[in-house]
Amino acid sequence: MRHGRYPFILSFLVLPVGLYAWLVILPFAQAFQISLTDWSGSSNSFEYIGFDNYVNLFKDERFVLPALRHTGIILLVMPLVTIALGLFFAFMLNLGGRVRRGRIEGVRGARFHKIVFFFPQVLSVAIVGILWKQVYAPENFGGLITGALKAVGLPAPANGFLADTRFVLAAVIGVLVWSAVGFYLVYFSSAMASIPRDLYEAAIIDGAGRGPMFFKITLPLLWDSVQTAWIYLSIIALDVFVLVYLMTPEQGGPDASSEVVGGVIWKYAFKHGEQAFASAIGVVLFFAALSLAVVSLRVGRRERIEF
Repeated sequence: MRHGRYPFILSFLVLPVGLYAWLVILPFAQAFQISLTDWSGSSNSFEYIGFDNYVNLFKDERFVLPALRHTGIILLVMPLVTIALGLFFAFMLNLGGRVRRGRIEGVRGARFHKIVFFFPQVLSVAIVGILWKQVYAPENFGGLITGALKAVGLPAPANGFLADTRFVLAAVIGVLVWSAVGFYLVYFSSAMASIPRDLYEAAIIDGAGRGPMFFKITLPLLWDSVQTAWIYLSIIALDVFVLVYLMTPEQGGPDASSEVVGGVIWKYAFKHGEQAFASAIGVVLFFAALSLAVVSLRVGRRERIEF
């Protein structure tokens, strides 16, 4: 019986593993092969040029280097702000109410607040991009933020936030945080529900406030959830091109001030006809995402707390 168990298990794995290899691994292998050539995408002839595309990739000061810098900023700021806000709102909604008879309560109407925060998750990226493009528009085009700033006598960019090189990247990051924080509020709230209330009640008896309870009880017990959230948000930060394409002028402008790696891949592949160079950028992005996930799991690993 034991001897025949492994062929039985392998019979179930053959199809899914085969599909994964065909639909995921093979395209990545083909992209790596293309990146070693000079293929333009419009002809069947090409020559192998080795790692020239990878060498030239880091010499492109017009698109690639600004895109790497902007993607790095998004990768650092967006997950950090989203997780911080998600934890803060989840903690306040679940444990920010009054203390009655030694028991800590959540905020009244917490379920309704969670629904309101989660609402951006039901919107497609296209709707989010078009919506916020109008919010950031100049005052004479009905821009909500610029109009509000002018109404209270504060300065606002004449051409809107998205047409100003000083604000466009911050504007994109703000939309990313707005669209993601509701999901992680619900995610962290679900994780907090598994923490025994006895721990908080004991902390209240010892005279602990909200701050010590968060840093001494909630955050250590939610560390695995925070680590998972960081990895997923980092992947989202690396794949932000759709929002940049929909919101910004010149799909990464103005003057490449909101250019991201995904946008550079699209421009070289479909506008400049350099499929091999675009494939090289895609391969670098793939290994960057893979390395980021591995490093996050290794660096963020700590002893599991049982409760």
